[in-house]
Amino acid sequence: MKTVWLWLMLAGVFICRETSAQVWLKTEYIGSSGFRDADNKKVGGKGDMKVIQGGVNIPVSMKMDENNHPTAWMVGLGASYASMDNKDLSEYMESQIFNAQLAVSYIRPLSKRWSLLASAGVGLFMNTGSLAYARWDHVMGVGMAAAIWHLRDNLDLGMGVALNTSFGYPMVFPALFVDWRLEGRYMVNVSMMDGVEISGGMQLHKLLRLKLVGSMNGMLAFVEHDGKDKIFTQQYITTGLQPELTITKSLSVPITVGLSAYRAAFYD
Repeated sequence: MKTVWLWLMLAGVFICRETSAQVWLKTEYIGSSGFRDADNKKVGGKGDMKVIQGGVNIPVSMKMDENNHPTAWMVGLGASYASMDNKDLSEYMESQIFNAQLAVSYIRPLSKRWSLLASAGVGLFMNTGSLAYARWDHVMGVGMAAAIWHLRDNLDLGMGVALNTSFGYPMVFPALFVDWRLEGRYMVNVSMMDGVEISGGMQLHKLLRLKLVGSMNGMLAFVEHDGKDKIFTQQYITTGLQPELTITKSLSVPITVGLSAYRAAFYD
């Protein structure tokens, strides 16, 4: 699961400071492709994937200091559901994955150049969209802590550690991000706060932005397979062009068209 609430929390603090709450919705479709086993041999059959994600970030309290850096508490809730239309692949893949996370985040300035961001919460990771089947075996804690360096007015760097499922399995990994805004018209973003995402683009018009984006995403489910408790993981890499249309001051619609060069699914 691309659990994007952490990155959106950062975007909300540093980019949309006037917004009282943020709601997002994202859908993805990856066309049918063949699969190979752990030995890179074709297993036969094909499958596509449809993903819908959504969430809300609500600032409980926020105030700005003399350097325009926030002290804030935020609550974030995000969910993701994937449906895989697997043909002759039931032995190798689940047909559904549902992930949801609830987290509390805190950010505060440490000095003129440094801020601290921390977050903690819980996640639910299932192979069905029905909450009636949820049990404690599907629950795992998530969290992160990072120091943010305000190197320049147009450049923020983040460094820390995170525990989540961004790559499709539970993992502690270095949390990094770069937010670089070039003369107001150009922008470069590199994030490892929650998965891997790289984008660069330019403002073509006050209502239109064009980016080249690439990301690696993962989803997981705690399942019983062959009589054992296992983790089902699905990973995928996408890249493409993303025009983003600004509808109003508080609403924008990005559309990405491109390729998924890699998609893997396995039990562990």
